[in-house]
Amino acid sequence: MAVTSTVAPLRRRRSRRSVPWGAYSLLAVFTILFLFPVYYLIIGSFETPSEALNGIQAAAPTHLTLANYHSLSQEFFSSTITGSLRGFYTVSTLVSLIVVAGGLVVNSLAGYALARMKFRGHRTLLLLVIVLVIIPFQAIAVPLYYMLSGMRNTVVVQALPFIGSAFSIYLFYTFFLNLPPQLEEAARIDGAGPWRTFLQIILPNAKPAFASVAILSFIQIWSSYLWPLMMTSQPNVYPLSIAIGNLVKQQSTPNYGEMFAFGVLLVVPMAAFFLVFQRWFIRSVASLAVKG
Repeated sequence: MAVTSTVAPLRRRRSRRSVPWGAYSLLAVFTILFLFPVYYLIIGSFETPSEALNGIQAAAPTHLTLANYHSLSQEFFSSTITGSLRGFYTVSTLVSLIVVAGGLVVNSLAGYALARMKFRGHRTLLLLVIVLVIIPFQAIAVPLYYMLSGMRNTVVVQALPFIGSAFSIYLFYTFFLNLPPQLEEAARIDGAGPWRTFLQIILPNAKPAFASVAILSFIQIWSSYLWPLMMTSQPNVYPLSIAIGNLVKQQSTPNYGEMFAFGVLLVVPMAAFFLVFQRWFIRSVASLAVKG
């Protein structure tokens, strides 16, 4: 009993010493550095333009106001010339839903086919997907513009080029490749076909991959600027990203308070979408780290 009572305090001391306080301190510093711009954006949206540009002192405001949000709602309430906030949100939401929902279906099927089905040209197709991951969208934006110019000023044309994503296909491919093949073998023994196996066996086990692709696709399309700028010229089809750019152009003297407020309106949906799917996203990252 005396030996046991002596060993227990030693174990507690070792556990205390094993805490990596240096790593935690470094992570805390990086967390502050990454979160401070977001904090500055939110606080600046509740300050006057002069206070918002007051440097580091603006981080500790003395007076907060909703004037920036009020002026935005008045300026973009129901104007056919500049568009409305409701219309901007509607267009961005519809485009994002089309890209996320359509992308999950198309890219998951393509990734599953590359991971599990062996057919002629399989390796060539996989290599093509990897090459497409490297090519930036800006490199193909102009050819796409001429191909789809007849669909300008529509919601569909803003979403169409982003439904099929080489990066999403490759992410699904790597995830499906690491799923145990015994799951599908058991399904075949029970008489399940390819579609039933995919829907009832693979999908329930691939929630982390679907959450990861949904989050990344949503963030990409919600903040997309170049393609909507090229394909829209009417306020009724402007997404939020184009609307905030037009706000800057319309002001002779930049109102940074309104810009900060518009930035918050642009960021909040992305943060909310991430919070909804964060559990599965973190699980996907953790599983890939363990497998790696």
